[in-house]
Amino acid sequence: MNTDHPTGAPAPAEAPEPPAPAGDGGPRPAGDDAAAASAGGAGGSAGTAGGAAGAGAGADAGAGAGGSAGGAAGAKASAAALAAAVRAVESGERSAASFFNEAPRGPAPTGPGAAGATGPAAAPGASGAPGGPAGGAGAAPGGRPVANGGRPPAGHGAGAAAAAPAGAGAVAGAGGPARAGSGPAGAGGGPAGGAYGPGTASGGGPQGARPGGPQGPGPQGGAAQGPGPQGGAAQGPGSQGGAAQGPGSQGGATQGPGSQGGAAREALSGPLAPGIDGARRVLAAGGAPEALAEKAVRALGEQAGETLREDPWRLLAVAGVRPEQADTFARALLGPECGPGDERRGQALIGWLLEQAALAGHSALEASALRAALAARAVPDPDEALQTAIAEGEVLVFQDALDDPSAPPRPADAEEDEERPVRLLFGLDRFAMAEESVADGLSRLLNTFEPIPQTDAEAEAEAEADAPVPADAEAAPEAGREGAPEAAADAEADTDAGTDADVDVDLAAEAGTSGDTPATDTPATDVPDTDVPAADISATDTPADADIAPRPPRVPAARWEAVAAAAPSSSAGELIRAAAHSGLVAHTGGEAARAEPAALIAAARALGLRAVGATHTADGRRRFADLVTEATAQYDASGTPTAPDAAAAAGQPAAVTLGGLLAGREGPGRNADGSLALDLLVVLDAPQLDLETAALLIESLADGTRLVLSGDPGVLWSAGPGRLFADLLAARCCPQVASRTPDFGPIGELVSGVGIGELTEVEAPEKEVVIVPVRDAGEAVHRTVQLVADSVPRAIGVPTAETQVITVGHGGAAGTRALNAALKERLNPGPGRFGGFDPGDRVAYSPAPGRTVPGQVTGADADGLRLDCGGTPVVVPRDEVAGGALRHGWALTAHQAVGMRWPAAVVVVPGDAAPGLTRAWVYTAFGRAERHLSVVQGADQALPRAVAEIPAKERTTRLRTLLSLQQAEWQADAS
Repeated sequence: MNTDHPTGAPAPAEAPEPPAPAGDGGPRPAGDDAAAASAGGAGGSAGTAGGAAGAGAGADAGAGAGGSAGGAAGAKASAAALAAAVRAVESGERSAASFFNEAPRGPAPTGPGAAGATGPAAAPGASGAPGGPAGGAGAAPGGRPVANGGRPPAGHGAGAAAAAPAGAGAVAGAGGPARAGSGPAGAGGGPAGGAYGPGTASGGGPQGARPGGPQGPGPQGGAAQGPGPQGGAAQGPGSQGGAAQGPGSQGGATQGPGSQGGAAREALSGPLAPGIDGARRVLAAGGAPEALAEKAVRALGEQAGETLREDPWRLLAVAGVRPEQADTFARALLGPECGPGDERRGQALIGWLLEQAALAGHSALEASALRAALAARAVPDPDEALQTAIAEGEVLVFQDALDDPSAPPRPADAEEDEERPVRLLFGLDRFAMAEESVADGLSRLLNTFEPIPQTDAEAEAEAEADAPVPADAEAAPEAGREGAPEAAADAEADTDAGTDADVDVDLAAEAGTSGDTPATDTPATDVPDTDVPAADISATDTPADADIAPRPPRVPAARWEAVAAAAPSSSAGELIRAAAHSGLVAHTGGEAARAEPAALIAAARALGLRAVGATHTADGRRRFADLVTEATAQYDASGTPTAPDAAAAAGQPAAVTLGGLLAGREGPGRNADGSLALDLLVVLDAPQLDLETAALLIESLADGTRLVLSGDPGVLWSAGPGRLFADLLAARCCPQVASRTPDFGPIGELVSGVGIGELTEVEAPEKEVVIVPVRDAGEAVHRTVQLVADSVPRAIGVPTAETQVITVGHGGAAGTRALNAALKERLNPGPGRFGGFDPGDRVAYSPAPGRTVPGQVTGADADGLRLDCGGTPVVVPRDEVAGGALRHGWALTAHQAVGMRWPAAVVVVPGDAAPGLTRAWVYTAFGRAERHLSVVQGADQALPRAVAEIPAKERTTRLRTLLSLQQAEWQADAS
């Protein structure tokens, strides 16, 4: 394997940043940035605890961080005592509980704006002592300690507290010592927590300013600040402007949300206007950005303002809003009435946690995990919160039997009612219903499939028996037989007409789809129901069952065997035979194995069946169509007897995109009953099929339709919840065909080795595989730019436009943002005058969550940014550009790149990417290259370790259990 590459001198080292999650395959929502400024800088400056920090920040209006009261002896003594208390907790000399109950209190601040004078700033749940985690180690009402036991994380201990400037003394809160009014410079960098809970919010990155880092407007969208992270710089409503603030300017201008409760309620008295106006009024009163109003109305309906006034924590339903921000918003609206044990808070957190779990691919969460997550966010009684959610119908609860592969088999004489280990799962209804719908649909296709006739004579006899009754026979007494009334009653059917999530053919029609859902977001293919008016059925000229899907042609086994024998490979013949005799088949294999389902499509169409293959991307559709054309030519050349190809005669393509098929823009359309007019459907890249899309697709298939799910089990799973293909394989409820066609060449050999957990050197005489070692993220970016712009075009002959960079996540010093910025500067420099983009920029458009369409900017006008996406013109509206639906696309994540391939790929693996590496990620990233693969390797042994030891990130799903139950029920009914 080549380890050198002509790339030149490395760039200077850069300090690595934590990478984004590996599942970050779509655009980061604008809500992440916009909502971070909400509720007075909720989750704001380092060292704050959402709104609770406002209590400290507003402790002394006349004594800011650098104010005249900075030298007060009492404040100094209080800070020193609190620092000593923190050190004692860290060393184990005293308990966290005693710290919260007995820690010394600072003197009550005096002067204008003193929180202690009126009491609101001492609201329950005030933040923990100086030096604690940002927003963490707080106390619930009555001094009840919350998560972490008050122990600060590394870097936030006694030293940080001791450095607190004088005059920034803690304000005594009802539940414990409040955070100092202004934290020491460099004390930031800790995760910003909620008003009550610990600072390690799930899925969130550090929200505080890093020591020595930039202190201007950052991800929080708050005001730029003066020297130091300003531990108490949480801002109240109206203080979120961009003006820089010095430490001494915060005393009178900064307000803690706790002091605003009365004013906010007074401001919200009276009726609220529906729609955006009412939502904007409530958001402003709670200190949240008014820009969230439109999203709030989308999430909560026209009465969003009223809903938020009654339950401020419903703000968590808005994309991008985090618990610490919702807590601060609630404190601003409710004042002293707000507390961590509020029932509304618990219910909102449960829904939010399950939504976040879905973004990570889970269709449900185990009860223990959900309880732990609630406790970590200071919910006093997680069990009570869960019971309330179940009673209110907010969540569904399931008991799934656990099958332990290592357990001994149950004895034959074991009692049926013998207790079996189970796990308790909680899930949102839409994911639970989708998973059950998928299980029902797959079982239906499998068990309603009728055995095929053996000979042409049997097939002809069946056709005669199924022939429609002549019109004049309906006057006979038999006309009233069972079946006709039902057929007439079913004449009006609902047709599922979808939106093409891939936006491959009619991309312009999707340009209005919101792209502000995260990368690791659920790929929700929102497909509205369209009523199909009942046909005017006449008893004299139209059969009564005209609205029922026609029965697929009954091709005899002998003819299936003939086309199977003529298949281009033994694996293709095996797949054809399996599809002939089953309504559901699972097919596994790598890139080269895609020729086998292509042969199946060609064979089925030759037998007169309406058969198509569906891919997730336009690139996959193009490649699969070429394979079907090749297989069809082989059948024609073999002289195998075939039936008239109805699909080809009608001009129907053999390959479509899944979104186009569901939307009706591609494929043969639908039958009168709304089902897809297909006899056989092959879904390629089946691991990317998420639950909601799969449920919609399977419900659209009529009884008797053959469904083949084909894919590579080694690639990354879907961007949305579930792991349908893996669960189907594990359930073993249908025929499975494993391809024996290997991926050829050095790249195929490398990828095949990764698939079995081995990262080995391969012979690459033509430099098909090149390893480029780097020392740090800065060098990784420098080398990547050289590879794309110079080395690969010159040494390999693949132009820059056909070379794709793939990395682990969007964030980090070598993530897509950093790489795209460097690549743009080298390949297409410009001012970014169109929302950060220039004509000629390579982009990645995400018209729907979890779907990425590569393109190039061609211009802009009043309607938005104009793209060329594979020859299809697309207009991306301005709000979508601003909302994150469009990114520069020279570098993508592996999740974005799955389902597509390029002549050359440069895979970047920096040292800080180690936590996001798995075997599935490496397998997917390496497999995107056709002719050449360069690996910019900075992870050292973390890369082979991930390949050998970390197959994939686990997901909690129910489909395997549901399929087993469905099959048991079908078998019981059959017996």
